[in-house]
Amino acid sequence: MIKDIKTLGIYIHIPFCIAKCEYCDFLSFADFKQQDKYIDYLIREIINCSIDSSLYLVETVFIGGGTPSSIDSAYIVRIMEALKKRFTLSETAEITIECNPGTVDKDKLCDYKAVGINRISFGLQSADNDELKMLGRIHTYEEFLKSYNTALECGFDNINIDVMSGLMYQSVDKYEKTLKKVCELAPSHISAYSLIVEEGTPLEKKLDILEEKGICPLPDENTERKMYHVTKDILSKYGYRRYEISNYAKEGFECRHNMSYWERVDYRGFGLGAASLIDDSRYTNVRDFDSYYDMLDKGEEPFCEYEILTKKDAMSEFMFLGLRKCDGIKKSEFFQKFGVEYDEVYGNVSEKYKKINMLIDTKDTVCLTDEGMDVSNVIMADYLPD
Repeated sequence: MIKDIKTLGIYIHIPFCIAKCEYCDFLSFADFKQQDKYIDYLIREIINCSIDSSLYLVETVFIGGGTPSSIDSAYIVRIMEALKKRFTLSETAEITIECNPGTVDKDKLCDYKAVGINRISFGLQSADNDELKMLGRIHTYEEFLKSYNTALECGFDNINIDVMSGLMYQSVDKYEKTLKKVCELAPSHISAYSLIVEEGTPLEKKLDILEEKGICPLPDENTERKMYHVTKDILSKYGYRRYEISNYAKEGFECRHNMSYWERVDYRGFGLGAASLIDDSRYTNVRDFDSYYDMLDKGEEPFCEYEILTKKDAMSEFMFLGLRKCDGIKKSEFFQKFGVEYDEVYGNVSEKYKKINMLIDTKDTVCLTDEGMDVSNVIMADYLPD
């Protein structure tokens, strides 16, 4: 009997950073003493995982963190070799590695290229050196340019650049300058996020101190709204299509790995804190080194959370993840996956937001309008289970 081959995405977590940024609440550590042992155990997790790899073809790999480019490229080569040994990677697989400017050189980037990595994601955030310093970034804009141009020299033609709005003391004009500088470089993809002040970060503590002094350095709501609209206006003029709330791409360069998350394709995460979704079951790995090592030593998979999604949960995820995409969801796919018509489950939600021009509901497509994208969190909340 011929097995049905399914698509699989893989995420690899590298939790090491040269320094923590002021705003960062990601699972990362400015401690490289663990890296030899961690990579050994990460590879052990990959090789010994319980997935039946004969059922899957890996179409995307994303090496994130942390700062994967902060460790020696030999580690990345070993990880890629382990993945190729354990799984079947598609000949056209999209393989991404996150890089911070200043942490890569020609040798490192050429090693990435040689082992099959074909997409670079640079965390720039701002083209203004004062803003970078306030964020706690370890690089300057000039160092980013050097890293970006070196990646081009090494043959990378699929490069993402992250930019951030809503920064301390940031004006619309200053943000526009960052956007235009980035667009002039003509990367294939741009991710444009608004700063979120996460609880317990150094940035939150700094802002609390300033607030006690009556100082509020963050842009007000109207300024942030202008930045939000400026992003789409400027990027569209430079030929970037918005395909998701915060993501823009040249034609054909949408991030396939992130698309797989929004479309609920099966994926497996490896490393500290990594998440997985396999057959409507969600897994999350432990978040500390000792527990991770101990569980792998015992021959166990390092999961700390496990949840089998109900049909209602899965339908809800299909909607609030799918509506992040500008193209929205297909009702026919909803029926194919869940055996029930979209209108039977969510027709009332559609009617509510169609009336106020927040949502488009055609014969087979449901998507948010531009106005709906502006308040997407409010709309998506109506697709959550009761």
